[in-house]
Amino acid sequence: MRPLNFPAYDFRLKNNENNTQIFDVIRKKFVILQPEEWVRQHVVRYLIIDKNYPISLINVEKQLTINHIKKRYDIVVFTPEGHIAILVECKEPKIPITQKTFDQIARYNRQLKAEYLMVTNGLEHYYCKMDFRAEKYRFLSDIPDFSR
Repeated sequence: MRPLNFPAYDFRLKNNENNTQIFDVIRKKFVILQPEEWVRQHVVRYLIIDKNYPISLINVEKQLTINHIKKRYDIVVFTPEGHIAILVECKEPKIPITQKTFDQIARYNRQLKAEYLMVTNGLEHYYCKMDFRAEKYRFLSDIPDFSR
């Protein structure tokens, strides 16, 4: 897999039936290593190692229903009180981040109500803070560190 615009992290990899797999510390299992998964696992490590979010507050690839259609979000980070603090949308590196990507995360966030959004393809990262009253988001240089 190609290097991404994240710090270097150690990952557990294994080969199984001609597939490379990567260990997901959130799901506690090996998953097939595809380009989007490579980005997702870097984001998970970034949240845990660099931003100090506890593993127990991070959720990966869970289903939600929007307008009667089943969708899956990439990563959600909860507050200790159980509210959604951060919603992350991951794309594989060859997929450019466009308005369509922001529209997708905005649709998900209408239901989830995360305070912060992160959109990344592993090479470019965008961070936003929601302003629900004005129904817009403000771009940030990064998401906040975990503090408790």
